[in-house]
Amino acid sequence: MGNKKILITAATGVTGSAAAANLLGLGIPVRALVHRIDARSEQLRAQGAEIVEGDLLDFAVLDKALLGITGAYFCYPIQIPGIIESTAFFTQAALDAGVGTIVNMSQISARRISKSVAARNHWIAERLLDRSGIPVTHLRPTFFAEWLIYFAESIQKDSVLPLPFGDARYAPIAAEDQGRVISAILNDPTGHAGKIYPLYGPTELSEYEVADLLTEILGRKITYQALEIKEFMPVWEKTVGSKTFNQQHIASVAQECREGLFSGTNDWVEKITLRKPLGMREFILQNKGLFA
Repeated sequence: MGNKKILITAATGVTGSAAAANLLGLGIPVRALVHRIDARSEQLRAQGAEIVEGDLLDFAVLDKALLGITGAYFCYPIQIPGIIESTAFFTQAALDAGVGTIVNMSQISARRISKSVAARNHWIAERLLDRSGIPVTHLRPTFFAEWLIYFAESIQKDSVLPLPFGDARYAPIAAEDQGRVISAILNDPTGHAGKIYPLYGPTELSEYEVADLLTEILGRKITYQALEIKEFMPVWEKTVGSKTFNQQHIASVAQECREGLFSGTNDWVEKITLRKPLGMREFILQNKGLFA
């Protein structure tokens, strides 16, 4: 790839910021595309990133952001519609700029027949990127470990973890591990082009078992409140302020999680990064202050 310069989109998000920090730590120049200038973008600037402010649905912004870039991380926010249009803009701008490789953040439920409109659109976006001819790697993580943080207040105040996943088991993956995967591939894309990597944490757990870990670490009883999906949606809206598009996505993937779509484990994180992924016990310990 010659002299590398990497574009990280969604650079103040949990995966983008982790990927940017890893690349900067390797001495690789990073351009960070952020939706707005704030404390998070200033932290990236302090770490050495070049900051570009703009929207992923603005073709002119993407043209500017991708100029001189050798590899890019594309991550469109799951909360809002527009990924197909943004992917088309991003792909064209990347072709015009001569970008050599793309790492695309998709999701485990991305498929033609997904119940979620957002997940189906992620699958279509994958196909658009594939057709561009640019070497691309798709990441399909299961639910993030960071889901716990959404409910930190409920865990703190009510000692309750309210989720709609029934007794389904899956292996939550931390954003920091995904950031290491992203940076590793962008640093050396050899052998990754055309690959789809499902990403998992090390151990499948039910939410009952996650609540047991919280109980052990916090020293007080934390109860998993196993809500029905319809009961959960007002909780989700109150927690994150979600809109109709995201509500449909969350309700759909909750059902798919119950059906086992989010379950499984593999060793891709360790193979790509040469480090084992973070377990939920370690994740809770790292973030104990948020729940205590």
